[in-house]
Amino acid sequence: QVQLVESGGGLVQAGDSLRLSCAASGRTFSSYAMGWFRQAPGKEREFVAAINWSGRYTYYTDSVKGRFTVSRDNAKNTVYLQMNSLKPEDTAVYYCAAAPKNYGLEYSPSYDYWGQGTQVTVSS
Repeated sequence: QVQLVESGGGLVQAGDSLRLSCAASGRTFSSYAMGWFRQAPGKEREFVAAINWSGRYTYYTDSVKGRFTVSRDNAKNTVYLQMNSLKPEDTAVYYCAAAPKNYGLEYSPSYDYWGQGTQVTVSS
């Protein structure tokens, strides 16, 4: 089992930055690829970013490329999502998730474990 706890969400203005953290406990964190997803009210959950187990490879959805950065610290069992130049359309509940394999990371079924989510609200 892997337990994931997100933190760092909040209410910000357009153009501001936030850094989300996802702390993991349980099985070996470094053996999992990690992903970030988000779900806005009335919308499907969507992929945001992912990082492979070593941190060497990262993946982003087009709408956040150049603004968001995913990273991980395996010594701290933590994955981060640095979000810059936030827009109102980034408003959503953000979830981190852990995947046992380093492919298909843009798809929710690839992930075995999920956090409870953290709310990000961007005002215009």
